[in-house]
Amino acid sequence: MNTTPSITDTLMNMVNQSIQVLSKPSVATFEQYENKGTLREAVIYVLAASIITGLLSLGSGLGGFLNGIIGTIIGFLVFTYLVHYVGKSQGGTGSLDNVAYTFALFWAPINVLVAVVSLILIITLIGIFLIPLLVIVALVINVYFAYLAVQSSMNLRESGKIWITLGVAFVGTLIASIVIAAILS
Repeated sequence: MNTTPSITDTLMNMVNQSIQVLSKPSVATFEQYENKGTLREAVIYVLAASIITGLLSLGSGLGGFLNGIIGTIIGFLVFTYLVHYVGKSQGGTGSLDNVAYTFALFWAPINVLVAVVSLILIITLIGIFLIPLLVIVALVINVYFAYLAVQSSMNLRESGKIWITLGVAFVGTLIASIVIAAILS
């Protein structure tokens, strides 16, 4: 008998865990869930979120939709691998599964929410001027949750080590994103 949960069950569990992480942001909340899944589940969750965000922005065409999904998955993988690698070099003890799963729990729902709000702002026309503000707010929120997630998933507590880990992962992902965009265009 197969005891592996279905993709639907996995996604529903992760949505419920995301609600907890987003509504009670703390290292302790992340630590409740960091061992509940693997890189596989994290990628499935991020893929589902990227499909939803892509559907919400289909105005950019099918090519933009597909490039967005590919770029999102590769970007997520590069970022989580770098957080794990750099975090280890900073004395962290977490696994790649911990990092990917922890980051997916906040990253996927925040990106879907930003896509929904962006669509609403675009539809209202006047709201289009608020999109830069939305991007800044989303960035700040993602950084806040990423800081907590690194503490939890890599077991790092020193602020400097956390910022080094996040900074290198950000720069590496930015470089990878530029390369991916050049290849896909």
